Amino acid sequence: MTSQLVLGGALLAVFAWRFHREPRRLSNGLLLLLGAGLVLLGLLGELAPEALVVVIVASPLLVVGLAVLLIVNGVGVLRRERFRLGNAMSLLAGLAIVAVVVVVPAGFLIVARSQEPGVLPALLLSLLGVAGYIGFVFTLVTLYALVYSRFTPRPGHAAIVVLGSSVHRGTVPPLLASRLDKAVQLYHREVAAGHTPLIVASGGQGPDEPLAEAEAMGGYLREQGIPGELVVEEDRSRSTRENLVLSQRLLAERGAGGRLLVVTSSYHALRAAIQSRQLRLPAQVTGARTARYYVPNAFLREFVALLADHKLLHGTMIALIIAGPLLVYLAS
Repeated sequence: MTSQLVLGGALLAVFAWRFHREPRRLSNGLLLLLGAGLVLLGLLGELAPEALVVVIVASPLLVVGLAVLLIVNGVGVLRRERFRLGNAMSLLAGLAIVAVVVVVPAGFLIVARSQEPGVLPALLLSLLGVAGYIGFVFTLVTLYALVYSRFTPRPGHAAIVVLGSSVHRGTVPPLLASRLDKAVQLYHREVAAGHTPLIVASGGQGPDEPLAEAEAMGGYLREQGIPGELVVEEDRSRSTRENLVLSQRLLAERGAGGRLLVVTSSYHALRAAIQSRQLRLPAQVTGARTARYYVPNAFLREFVALLADHKLLHGTMIALIIAGPLLVYLAS
């Protein structure tokens, strides 16, 4: 018990130090998860085995409950939003969990009744391993996203960059208005601290948009009382990475060097922060409130995008997990 507490406490101390130096590292989340887990085991002491049994017994019900909640949320999102793949992530994730819950027990039942199960046990173990790995990474990302969302950078920024989102009706929708309102709030906080930052409205024009996102955003900011000379419209970007790069370029042309404060939606904050670090920008990211019904679907979409951003790492891990049981089967 003592050793677990000491090791867990040490990991949490390293996490706190690394978070203070650079909160945009996803590896901070791994330190936090492992450290908190070890401290919890240490605090449980002799009750740890019994608690583990309870978790194992309850996990099927928890997984099924999660699947049901995701499916219900997914159906609700599709009713409220446009029907497209990005809005179906909750529904697809819930159905995927149901598929694993059904396929794995059915497969092991077939194995138990078969005298020559062949490669099926290896395939089932590979499926369980991949599901477990994705679940672990999702837990890590979710935990750290919650921690990062509580992080509020200190005043003293040269500019506030607001990331755009769709304006297919030509006006600022509630999701984007939330980001802009957050930027206005942060602008007044900066002014109260003695700074006068520029505000960059960043977003190009998509094929289904009557005008550039930056133009609609700039008009909204001016309506909220932001002086027109402080509003900069970046109207060429089509992705988060372009939002960041092109905004910094515009600011450099105006001689506005220094730290940036990037504003986006809460579900997108961690991924935007990671990308800003990859681009070596002196920036921190803060998230605006998002409608509760939309958060699970949007966060799952961001999680998939985060996996894609690190496809070599996660692809290699998944390939090794799949190959392990198959290699054991072939060797036997």
